[in-house]
Amino acid sequence: MRVAVIGATGNVGTAVLSALAQRPEVSSVLGIARRLPVAASHPYSSAEWASIDVGAASTAQDAVQELTEALHGADAVIHLAWLIQPNDRRDLLRRVNVEGTAHVGAAAAAAGVRTLVVASSVGAYSRSPGHTPRDESWPTGGVRTSHYSVDKAAQEEVLDELAAHHPDLTVTRLRPALIFQGAAGSEIQRYFLGRWVPVQLLRAGRPPLVPLPKGLRIQAVHAEDVAAAYAAAAIRNVPGAFNICADDVLEVPDLARLVGHGRSMELPVPLVRTALAAGHRAGLVAADPGWLDMGMNAPVMDNARAAQELGWRPRHSAADALAELLEGMAEGQGTGSVPMRPRDSRRAPLPVGGITAGEGGGSRAGTSERIDDGLLGLYLSDHLTGATAGAARIDRMAADFVDTPVHPALSTIAEQIRAERRFLQQLIDDLGLRRRPHRQAAAWLGEHVGRLKNNGRIAGRSPMTMVLETELMRSAVIGKRGGWQTLADNAEDLGVDAARFRDLAEQAMRQHHQLDEVHAYARRRAFRQEQSLSG
Repeated sequence: MRVAVIGATGNVGTAVLSALAQRPEVSSVLGIARRLPVAASHPYSSAEWASIDVGAASTAQDAVQELTEALHGADAVIHLAWLIQPNDRRDLLRRVNVEGTAHVGAAAAAAGVRTLVVASSVGAYSRSPGHTPRDESWPTGGVRTSHYSVDKAAQEEVLDELAAHHPDLTVTRLRPALIFQGAAGSEIQRYFLGRWVPVQLLRAGRPPLVPLPKGLRIQAVHAEDVAAAYAAAAIRNVPGAFNICADDVLEVPDLARLVGHGRSMELPVPLVRTALAAGHRAGLVAADPGWLDMGMNAPVMDNARAAQELGWRPRHSAADALAELLEGMAEGQGTGSVPMRPRDSRRAPLPVGGITAGEGGGSRAGTSERIDDGLLGLYLSDHLTGATAGAARIDRMAADFVDTPVHPALSTIAEQIRAERRFLQQLIDDLGLRRRPHRQAAAWLGEHVGRLKNNGRIAGRSPMTMVLETELMRSAVIGKRGGWQTLADNAEDLGVDAARFRDLAEQAMRQHHQLDEVHAYARRRAFRQEQSLSG
């Protein structure tokens, strides 16, 4: 059978690809994502790939048409695409999460797909404080103060309508608990904690006292286990809802033991909520208070139906899944997709010629006697300074224009530039040259100060911003290409294979062409009255 996985590059999607590869019933897999992964890396190499936007920047007609064409010939579709950030863009989240699910359902029906398996969540359920286990019949009204929960409940309504209007399509929904794995450590930090929360300190030791909301309890499931459930649901063709969770429920003493040394301080929930709201408003914490509201009110789920009808049982406990996640967060683990990228780019593949950031200048440090180390060091430091500013700028562009058709291109370039910057850092170190970090710090600060300009708008995003930012990035990319060409011509005296630098120069040209397309999109909209960038 042929299975299509929509949203195949995130925490669950990555695990689902591995699970499908182990099922003999599955003959081929189509991965669909807005931003494609490094397809040569595991497990992404096991699938064919298509870049399709389910609703962020496409019309309903375009999304359904593209999806329908891609899904022809698929026996089952696993729909996992869900946008968690940015929290403050409720219109965007709704378009992707709720309307996007409707687009996928319409396309699956039109393409003649037999089974549609959709990622719902424990968050879809109505409030149920306490420890009474709830089966799949518990109401799915959501928690109204949590945007995630509200959208999950709305998604359930979309699935009810889809099942009613298309009886030939088996509609299955899985409602997993919190999904953990070590490889998702960096992704989960970015989505829920943010970069300012120093999770890497867990490498040095665990806190002696863990403050937690009073009465907190958590159900969790390992990504490998939830992926096995998705694979089973796609193959077995069983309609309805299934709770997916490990058998153990983690309470405050368990969490204190896993996160720290077993000692906890239980804090009043309103106090924790107030602190979380303040941290979120200040930009120090990525999650908003709605996540706490949902966590404190979600029911304890009973997973018996999944065992009986899907033949599914969890192989990992919730405690083991959380312990693995904490280690992954401390180490900054990740994979070869943009959502799952590791915190430290030294772990990420450099997407040209199989080079890995960290290989640097080869086995020996230093350059030949024909090279002036002082001049070379200054030259490379200047390029590193430019790369630092460029990485910050392109990261911001990718975040600011997530609701436009050019977001996948900007996001891909951002990922490449992050890896290139780390490669350049490692090259300078391997050659025994000085980095001059004060220059990179000044570049980073200058780029951030430059964000204060309003481009003619006091509030909101100016359509002119994308034009100006893209013009600056195009110039920077051409300058970077010159740097790689210079290094290629001097590679023999540096002890580095010149092909590496030539590959990077070619990649710079591809980035320039992509930025040309971004600029063409932006300049057609920048100066027109009431023109939306996402239109």
